[in-house]
Amino acid sequence: MKILFISDNFPPEVNAPATRTFEHCVEWVKAGHAVTVLTSAPNFPLGKVYKGYKNRLYQTENIEGIRVIRVWTYIAENKGFIKRILDYLSFSFTSFCAGLKLECDVIVATSPQFFTALSGYFLAVLKRRPWVFELRDLWPDSIKTVGALKDGLLFRLLERLEIFLYKKADLIIPVTEAFKRNLVTRGITPQKQVVITNGCNLELFQPKPKNQQLLNKLGLEGKFVFSYIGTHGMAHSLEFIVAALEDLENNYKKNATAIHFLFIGAGARKQACLDLARSKNLHNITFLDPIPKEEVPAYISISDVCLAPLLRTETFKTVIPSKIFEAAAMHKPVLLGVEGQAKEIVDKYQSGMCYIPENKNDFIEKVLYMYHNPKKLEGFKEGCQNLARDYDRKRLAEQMLVCLIKTSVCG
Repeated sequence: MKILFISDNFPPEVNAPATRTFEHCVEWVKAGHAVTVLTSAPNFPLGKVYKGYKNRLYQTENIEGIRVIRVWTYIAENKGFIKRILDYLSFSFTSFCAGLKLECDVIVATSPQFFTALSGYFLAVLKRRPWVFELRDLWPDSIKTVGALKDGLLFRLLERLEIFLYKKADLIIPVTEAFKRNLVTRGITPQKQVVITNGCNLELFQPKPKNQQLLNKLGLEGKFVFSYIGTHGMAHSLEFIVAALEDLENNYKKNATAIHFLFIGAGARKQACLDLARSKNLHNITFLDPIPKEEVPAYISISDVCLAPLLRTETFKTVIPSKIFEAAAMHKPVLLGVEGQAKEIVDKYQSGMCYIPENKNDFIEKVLYMYHNPKKLEGFKEGCQNLARDYDRKRLAEQMLVCLIKTSVCG
């Protein structure tokens, strides 16, 4: 089978959409299928093209058997609504043009933003091929939630386009049950939806001893480390955590000297987090630039707890951060600041603790509890192991491949 996958994020970018797409495609190639990925020059999240790449009209490469075609886009940093829309629209147009001459049996287009799905839809119409909408985000609701778009005419137009694409897709693959339920309430039948969640690469993420060399390099020897590794975006509520650390330092001085927070990544709110930490003269937090995916396990190894926060909104109750799976695979408990389905998973597997999103007192209480109860943390390991096993990326890729084969035959 020939699979055409359209995604504006792909390695060497290391965000969740890029990782999910790549790891699925690798498994499909191993299964004997021809996979072509249409994407852009890697630039997320800073809007700067990665070293070794150029923002050309059309360029190709082969990554682990995957044919990767990169097309020109209007590149913008991951902040500012208008520039990002231009970025999304340009990729929709250039990926559509590039896709016209590509042979395929089935087309997959992935969100978060659905202009990628628009490209997939038009290619499917012209090529008379079935297409699959992989739904990773309830867009445009999510951009309204973070304040990047206000309720109004533009929002309503985007909502209509969203529903149109759901109805036209031959199959929708939401990444959470909550997404599926949301679509059902809006008239999309459950029969055309198959939930395939995010998961974890159990070959890359495995339990390992703390990397002593890295601890020494960062001056974290003997510290109890809470880490956040990923995009510092508008949705991630990182400024709340930074602000809460002032109370931790001022009111729990004895504990604060032993507890340290490690933030790794970049994004629209990174500078704001840095400025806030400096203004409060915090000593218990370290900021690092983004790291390659293959280095992430070393940094998780030095963590005692992994953070997975989001803003407290109804929309984000439908989201399951991929960080909980990577942490679980390395037997690291998570401190989750998300309500809804993500909390249900963590509670079900007993793989960590949850705090009320953006509730400072509850956050500090959970931080101190995890620090003071090493036996409890040790007990979370079994839950982490079970969670990781049930969300093995290879198994999930196989499930999605079965869906694609059925869709290509019956679409």
